[in-house]
Amino acid sequence: MSQDSQHGKWTISSSDDDNDEALPPSGTATSGSRQPTESSHSSYRSATPSPPVEVKPEPAKPPVSSLAVGSEARQSAAKNQLNPVKYETSPSLAGKRKKVASDSTGWALSDSDEDDGEVKGKSLSDLPKKVPPNPKTKKPKVESERPPSPHGRLYYIDEPDDFFESCLPPLNDTYRFYLNKVTGLEKKYNSGALHIRDILSPLFGTLKESVQFNYCFDIAWMVKQYPSEFRDRPVLIIHGDKREAKARLIQQAQPFPHVRFCQAKLDIAFGTHHTKMMLLWYEEGFRVIILTSNLIRADWYQKTQGMWMSPLYPRLPKESSASAGESPTFFKRDLLEYLASYRAPELEEWIQRIKEHDLSETRVYLVGSTPGRYVGSDMERWGHLRLRKLLYEHTNPIPGEERWPVIGQFSSIGSMGLDKSKWLAGEFQRTLTTLGKSSLRPDPPMHLLYPSVEDVRMSLEGYPAGGSLPYSIQTAQKQLWLHSYFHRWKAEATGRSHAMPHIKTYMRASPDFSQLAWFLVTSANLSKAAWGALEKNNTQMMVRSYELGVLYLPSAFGMKTFSVDKNPFPVSASFSGFPVPFDLPPTSYTTKDQPWIWNIPYSQAPDTHGNIWVPS
Repeated sequence: MSQDSQHGKWTISSSDDDNDEALPPSGTATSGSRQPTESSHSSYRSATPSPPVEVKPEPAKPPVSSLAVGSEARQSAAKNQLNPVKYETSPSLAGKRKKVASDSTGWALSDSDEDDGEVKGKSLSDLPKKVPPNPKTKKPKVESERPPSPHGRLYYIDEPDDFFESCLPPLNDTYRFYLNKVTGLEKKYNSGALHIRDILSPLFGTLKESVQFNYCFDIAWMVKQYPSEFRDRPVLIIHGDKREAKARLIQQAQPFPHVRFCQAKLDIAFGTHHTKMMLLWYEEGFRVIILTSNLIRADWYQKTQGMWMSPLYPRLPKESSASAGESPTFFKRDLLEYLASYRAPELEEWIQRIKEHDLSETRVYLVGSTPGRYVGSDMERWGHLRLRKLLYEHTNPIPGEERWPVIGQFSSIGSMGLDKSKWLAGEFQRTLTTLGKSSLRPDPPMHLLYPSVEDVRMSLEGYPAGGSLPYSIQTAQKQLWLHSYFHRWKAEATGRSHAMPHIKTYMRASPDFSQLAWFLVTSANLSKAAWGALEKNNTQMMVRSYELGVLYLPSAFGMKTFSVDKNPFPVSASFSGFPVPFDLPPTSYTTKDQPWIWNIPYSQAPDTHGNIWVPS
């Protein structure tokens, strides 16, 4: 299937790109004789010189990449920051409205839905003007120069002095759920938030050894985040890279002999090792962090991320029984089962260490995915059927629950099928609407939060933020029905409306959005690869990827529901409600809003750095 539009002719792939962040080649081709390339890199130019950025451009020979190997969208975004495309108010771009071509399904491959010269209530004359440089005049290189931006200036310079000030969160914190620090925000919105340097700080323990499970790695940057006194302590990297990507990852670690690797087995096509977890072994005990951030610089500064940080688990007395140190949520058993699923000798000593610690203070449930095909009772061990089982066993029906909406929020979208009955409503929604042992299956509203083009354009990072939101045109055009569920990313309560979400959360809210029946933070995006899909007439569950999250259920906290904290910042030591990362109720897309698609151009309006987005 192909479509002519103002962007040339798009060749639409018929394959399901089920995997979340590591997308297969985009299959796009521009007009003329140009052939599709292996990866759809974007150009992103500015009238101002490109600032120094952490990520290195990729020369002809693959270098030690500071991006995830195989993460096409992220590599594209990095190149965009180094080679931005300037916004020009020329007749060819902004002087007149372009005609929008659409197919019979109504999808418009448009640069923007804004009217001529208008950007969400602002005329182009209100925006900072860019004067095209004279090609004969060579601009002197200015190391300290950075793009003008209403939000993102701090991204290009050193963080403020107090940004890395490590401080313990309130000691009586009930939920142990934290957002990451974001540069460029009012200070109060980082109060109680955590940067990776905070997590690894000596304030949390005297580190002896650690394991880092993740999808994207910049090894040199990661090592630098450990405090100097812990920087040579052994680190085990759990990754899913194969062949050339694996070789490049190992090459990154050559200067660091204390870094070792363990490759996760990915035996099903399009699966990824997407789990993000830290295991930290201290002289004082042991700690688990389950989070949503990759181990690359860009994920920790101007995106919205979340994490659960365990208590410090003390060592059990010697000769303790095998069942000692278990929590009411069976977190210890489930964590050991998850680690065992890797079938990796490198993790055996960690499995033994966890057995020797007391995890009884844990109040959350573990929800993981591991690749495989499961039958019988094993179907409920992983993926969305694991979540369904926990909601069935540990929640109770609520009067009028058909009016309690389900909310899903994510940063990537897989192929859902030709209509909602194929997976979303027929399978996944049934899981999300489970409340207790009631046989009733009401059909409540479902709100899906995913950034619009305008959200990305006005973000702290500008259009490059879209490199971490890899929803492709190939997938989007096959499931236009999905977009009616979409809601904007708005997070005024947490100060993060302009920090694009890489966090993934799912929850069930009361009709007035003041209460939650449950809350989940996870690495799992909206995809069958992450959550699993039923096969063989619902007798088999197939999961492609490794994912991990924690589920908060009110019963584990002695509550009937969680109250929503409407003002979670600044964080205080006194007990308050649950800190939902975004604003409730969610804001529906208008007819002018479109979901961010990472591999089509946006050239009608500049982003916060005065640039446009042009895939090539």
